[in-house]
Amino acid sequence: MAVLRCFINLTFLLLLLASNLANAQSFIGINYGQQADNLPPPEATAKLLQSTSIQKVRLYGSDPAIIKSLANTGIGIAIGAADGDIPALASDPSFAKNWVNTNVVPFYPASKIIVINVGNEILTFGDENLKNSLLPAMQNVQNALNDLSLGDKIKVSTVHTMAVLQQSEPPSAGMFHSSIGDLMKGLLEFNKATGSPFMINPYPYFAYRDDTRPETLAFCLFQPNAGRFDANTKITYMNMFDAQVDAVRSALNAMNFRDVEIVVAETGWPYRGDDNEVGASIENAKAYNGNLVAHLRSMVGTPLMPGKSVDTYLFALYDEDLKPGSGSEHAFGLFKPDLTMNYDIGLSRSSSGQTPSSNPSKTPPATPRSSTTPSTKPKKEAWCVPKADVSDAQLQANIDYVCGHGFDCSPIQPGGACFEPNTIKAHATYAMNLLYQTAGPDPLNCDFSQTATAMMVVLTLAGVPEKQRTQLFSENRETTNLSGSNLGGIRSSIVNKLKVIECESSATRVPN
Repeated sequence: MAVLRCFINLTFLLLLLASNLANAQSFIGINYGQQADNLPPPEATAKLLQSTSIQKVRLYGSDPAIIKSLANTGIGIAIGAADGDIPALASDPSFAKNWVNTNVVPFYPASKIIVINVGNEILTFGDENLKNSLLPAMQNVQNALNDLSLGDKIKVSTVHTMAVLQQSEPPSAGMFHSSIGDLMKGLLEFNKATGSPFMINPYPYFAYRDDTRPETLAFCLFQPNAGRFDANTKITYMNMFDAQVDAVRSALNAMNFRDVEIVVAETGWPYRGDDNEVGASIENAKAYNGNLVAHLRSMVGTPLMPGKSVDTYLFALYDEDLKPGSGSEHAFGLFKPDLTMNYDIGLSRSSSGQTPSSNPSKTPPATPRSSTTPSTKPKKEAWCVPKADVSDAQLQANIDYVCGHGFDCSPIQPGGACFEPNTIKAHATYAMNLLYQTAGPDPLNCDFSQTATAMMVVLTLAGVPEKQRTQLFSENRETTNLSGSNLGGIRSSIVNKLKVIECESSATRVPN
């Protein structure tokens, strides 16, 4: 009955994980800049966004036409108070009340405003008056929301550049500049007290621009590379995004703000630039943004924040032809003004990158008749398995994601039907494959920070007695059509990549 127990437990996990993944795209947002003279109407943009898996939009201001166009879409909206408004917001509570009454009250809750960012990158580019006025301005906006009983529904924050860090390498040594220490402490105390996020703009593109070695490009683009070892934590980082975000995490932890959430307010890669702008190309932009989305969808998180994808706003929705600066500043847009894509990174709801569980139109599999006995004929299946030479620490992070979010991992716990062989690789394969089988057989769903790969194997229940196969099938016919697969594990490998994962010796698995 061990096969039956393992199957039932796995069936339950699959269904529970499918439920949790229903809103799995909520961590993907996009920046909607307006420094352009050729943008489509807000209503057209709202329809475009609804055709994608993008669930949040960040505005740099509070354009009422855009906010209104997003009403009743369910898309979260981050609006901004202009840098120039900060002195008045700080010195005059009534100005803050009027600002909220003008830019929030007429639209909320139909328009799902979730964050008000007071200023943009003030601690890096603002003068001393703006820096010193920033926290009082945020406090007055918060008080204005509190007076309207909106303080627990709409958060108040501000956006920072990576330049607020004095050190970011290795990630464990991340720390804020001592010159802004007091200002940062006050802002973080505000974030902690109100539950608002710390908003940061990591750009691996700029890191590559300063170090154009091929290995740096691969590290920035989530492509195969040797990784970068952090001797303090014994973690090997496989991409720049994780390294930058974890450097911010370390800086927050060093100031004892471990419970302040990080949100990536901007990140992106230009698809063209001036002749002297190395790395600005469609190929690199597609690789960075596409692999970032896949990384977020894997829900592995970062090494210091495993098991949760950081809310990330991609930069940007459209090109902005009126922005000052180099050619690359005009070429971060994912979409053209005519609403077609500059390049495809799998954000369309109809694309392969969309997980089936988040597509409400997906038809459930037909329920087999209970009188049917599952066939013993071998069946080809795709499985998500660890890559060769992946460290135990990376695999453990993958296990922690699945098992750390309320799922029953008893089958791979001591005494469980799938505990043996007691290796991290075997247990990681079990956990990683749950996500892959649920999210759909697409390589994007078998990313796990590039520690996994999808492989084809042939599965059969030929070794399971007919009575048990019939019982297994009939008891689960109402919830799944996976009864023809042995979900306990898989045996052997193609070119030695897949190690022995023997969950039940009575079940025969034949490698393809």
